[in-house]
Amino acid sequence: MGCMFSLPQDRLVAAERTPQIRETSFIEKMKKTNRNIVVFYGSQTGTAEEFSNRLAKDAHRYGMKAMVADPEEYDMSELPRLKEIPNSMAVFCMATYGEGDPTDNAQEFYDWMQATDDELEGVNFAVFGLGNKTYEHYNATGKYTDKRLAELGGKRVYDLGLGDDDSNLEEDFISWKEQFWPAVCEFFGVEPTGEDSSIRQFELVVHNDINMNQVYTGEMGRLNSFQTQKPPFDSKNTFLAPVTVNRKLNKGGTRHLMHIELDITDSKIRYDSGDHVAVYPTNDVSMVNRLGERLGVDLDTVFSLKNLDEESNKKHPFPCPTTYRTALTHYLDINNMPRTNVLYELAQYASDPQEQENMRKMASASTEGKALYQSWVVDSERNILAILEDLPSLNPPIDHLCELMPRLQARYYSIASSGRVHPHSIHICAVVIEYTTKTGRAFKGVATNWLKNKDVTDNGHEPTVPMYVRRSQFRLPFKASNPVIMIGPGTGIAPFMGFIQERAWQKDQGKDVGETILYFGCRHRNEDFLYQQELEDFERAGVLTQLNVAFSRDQEHKIYVQHLLKRNKEQLWKLIHSNNAHIYVCGDARNMARDVHTAFYEIAEEMGGLTHTQAVDYFKKLMTKGRYSQDVWS
Repeated sequence: MGCMFSLPQDRLVAAERTPQIRETSFIEKMKKTNRNIVVFYGSQTGTAEEFSNRLAKDAHRYGMKAMVADPEEYDMSELPRLKEIPNSMAVFCMATYGEGDPTDNAQEFYDWMQATDDELEGVNFAVFGLGNKTYEHYNATGKYTDKRLAELGGKRVYDLGLGDDDSNLEEDFISWKEQFWPAVCEFFGVEPTGEDSSIRQFELVVHNDINMNQVYTGEMGRLNSFQTQKPPFDSKNTFLAPVTVNRKLNKGGTRHLMHIELDITDSKIRYDSGDHVAVYPTNDVSMVNRLGERLGVDLDTVFSLKNLDEESNKKHPFPCPTTYRTALTHYLDINNMPRTNVLYELAQYASDPQEQENMRKMASASTEGKALYQSWVVDSERNILAILEDLPSLNPPIDHLCELMPRLQARYYSIASSGRVHPHSIHICAVVIEYTTKTGRAFKGVATNWLKNKDVTDNGHEPTVPMYVRRSQFRLPFKASNPVIMIGPGTGIAPFMGFIQERAWQKDQGKDVGETILYFGCRHRNEDFLYQQELEDFERAGVLTQLNVAFSRDQEHKIYVQHLLKRNKEQLWKLIHSNNAHIYVCGDARNMARDVHTAFYEIAEEMGGLTHTQAVDYFKKLMTKGRYSQDVWS
């Protein structure tokens, strides 16, 4: 996936914030609007927020009224006051980010939980965690929230739910929700009202005579921010960086690996080696056009979706007013498989009873329904366009579709350059994702295909990329004299290009620079030895003290980076155990990072005489000290 993060951020954009003074007391707001359930979300990619909205929507089926709240926008130390509201409860949908951390918007709440000794006696709660089993600290935030609220005296209404994004997060959520509501009914002694929860959250407003200067054209925050660029640049105010270089890195093979350079000259943007660049991609033009044709709409219609709940902080699901074309291109995720709630809500627009029944079945918690969703949507990788093409009787209004689709998220790439050596440019190294699905359709990764098509032509036309920089904890040692061991197969090489450039710069400054060792893996020496020329030059110059490359497919049995680590066990153990070396791993979390862990455990057992348990403990301590860092994705 390129050194890319499956966990982008998802704060509300400025356009969606209300201009008046915001209510910081969620208790006062609940009392004023007659709500008895509050659903808080800790969300980095929008999924936890989406789940929270679904839970709030469900509540009215049980005669309860819920509101969704971003913990960053409210004073969370008011939680003990929740008992002032009769029959009330707080639900928390908490995603875990990175190495077991809370999401950005839940950080303050997390800090409050750790520091407080407030009594939560009489406060009812339930927690659903969103995590990924390939990461070591699986669902740490959800688990901590559940445990801590109970320790403070809160009453757990239903068991902690744990969603695993490595298998099927959607299925985990539905299964939990299916048992959560009966538990809530029993707890509060209420009966389901039998009302269907398929009600609109937003109403459509079509603008017939509007000045086009007042219409959003893809900006994430301030209107016209693309025309008048003002620093500082962040997720709500992106910098349009010109693409100055876009070259293919590999010499052969079926894949397309690319090196892209973004010009940040006039942006005042600073970055360090190891930071991430966030880019906001756009969807494929032909896909947007085909959706417009299939739904029979004029994509250039200017519209707004206005929240029917007057009290909500979120006035629109994305920047409005805008056109359907802009919404489908810039704001909505139309390329990924829709979640079951989308199928459930759209089912009412299928005129064929069989198609309608199947759509509803896929959204149910029944074994048959889950299996149908798994095979027909997940395994077949059907996005919304494929679903509309394969269900001819389904004709939803485009505005309802826009209301239901999740937001298109920023994509994160590890920066493949050093800010000291390249203060005016940011380099990206990524692999283009493209393959054929089971239904014979071409699946194209949104961001990588969009980047690939950013052609730098001779006629002076420079395509641009909306971007900002996100700080990371992936950092070179403070002391240049510390040895570094870098392990990154494929596009996992990205942050190490920045590290090596920086070590060369430190050497030029006359600093005492420690050993710099790289373990890189690719398929074939003649095809995808990325940055071969540069790496060999760094080796000749003595900056890279050791370049170890595993060519996995150049011989009968596959050789990977972990095999090369084992070959150099004496040297590695000495560097780690006696010379204070820092270890860095970048790449795929599911297999590579795990195999590299195992190789290090074995080295510690063989060379240091540790038991397996001691070896695991030894490297856990290195992680805590910041001497074993990972930049991994799943």
